[in-house]
Amino acid sequence: MPAKIRLARRGRRKRPYYHIVIADVRAPRDGKFIEHIGSYNPMTKPATIDLDRDKAYDWLMKGAQPTETVRAILRFKGVLYKKHLQRGVAKGALTQEQADKKLQEWIDAKEAKVAARFEETRKEREDFLKMLSGVAKPPKAKAAAEEDAAPFREEGDANASEAPAVEEAPVVEEVPVAEEAPAAQEAPVADDLKKIEGIGPKIAETLSAAGIATFAKLSETPADKIKEVLTAAGSQFATHDPTTWPQQAKMAANGEWDALKKWQDELDGGKVAETKTEEE
Repeated sequence: MPAKIRLARRGRRKRPYYHIVIADVRAPRDGKFIEHIGSYNPMTKPATIDLDRDKAYDWLMKGAQPTETVRAILRFKGVLYKKHLQRGVAKGALTQEQADKKLQEWIDAKEAKVAARFEETRKEREDFLKMLSGVAKPPKAKAAAEEDAAPFREEGDANASEAPAVEEAPVVEEVPVAEEAPAAQEAPVADDLKKIEGIGPKIAETLSAAGIATFAKLSETPADKIKEVLTAAGSQFATHDPTTWPQQAKMAANGEWDALKKWQDELDGGKVAETKTEEE
């Protein structure tokens, strides 16, 4: 009976992972199999591979043929290198002890590289989450503010300490505050809300009609309030999840486009996508 070493797909839509199995070539891809020897998850960074090297080597020597993807996995995990070393042992070029030592050194070096890449990914995600949460600015000291506001006094002026602070009031009253009021009352220019992950043209029109037409306004609106607006607009918007919209709008309002684009690549229709980070 011809056998193949191949992948059997598992997982939900757009979030697949695979079992590495030994199966009859006549069996369907996700159907019956002879033996399960490992798993492969391409959705992590780097991809997570769990493989029983000994079983894979035994089936390889029995004549089982791997698919192209599985052959790359066997090469990555050192199974093909073990086959190469055992061929040298059979020809007398190496002893079994030397072959085992070379294989173990190769595996240790490879796993060290993979562990370093997982650690690098973990640090990148931590830095990204810190960047999203932000750091609060320290409040300005009251004493420093009063010192900056105090009028200049020359040394040796005996009456300087006795001068009342209210004497400076007329200077403050002369500032034409009323002239700047019209600029503050100008209506804000509407932003392109379609740049927010999960918002399309129809939803953007609905939010604008509800008075949410700018990134700043959207960032100040709670997700529950946005959900109420969508529900009132019709049942076609009921499935949309606005949980991340205020945070995305805040980043857009602050001009953090590079960070926003990087975060949106990890979202799934505006929702936070679940990720698996299990190590080998």
